[in-house]
Amino acid sequence: MRAVFDDNLVTGNEMIDGQHKELIEKINKLLDSCENGNDKRVAITTLDYLADYTEFHFGEEEKLQESIGYPGIEAHKKEHDKLREVVKDLYNMLEEEEGPSNAFVEQVNRNVIEWLYGHIKTFDRSVAEYKYMNTNSERL
Repeated sequence: MRAVFDDNLVTGNEMIDGQHKELIEKINKLLDSCENGNDKRVAITTLDYLADYTEFHFGEEEKLQESIGYPGIEAHKKEHDKLREVVKDLYNMLEEEEGPSNAFVEQVNRNVIEWLYGHIKTFDRSVAEYKYMNTNSERL
């Protein structure tokens, strides 16, 4: 399964949507690295790249939430922590195995892609809507 950024994932916030597209591209690169020879070193390097970008993205989202006084920021941060734990688990899987296995790919699909889709459709969309409502309150 490949992650796809489609209209269902659009939050309406240009910065967040652009970063989500980039995250999806990095997830797909990780999956590609798993299929291209199952090289453990390449998979770890690609996972590093995904983890680094994820940290950057989470930081940007959290700064945005702080700047707009988003009331759900603590719950949002806890959701981010869940993905951080998933990434740690993926590193452990790669260390325990000779390379990225079918089980590893399944974990990426279930615990990264599905988490990201659900997170964007609920938590991130809520932030974007809150920002829009505060910015455009005169229209209400």
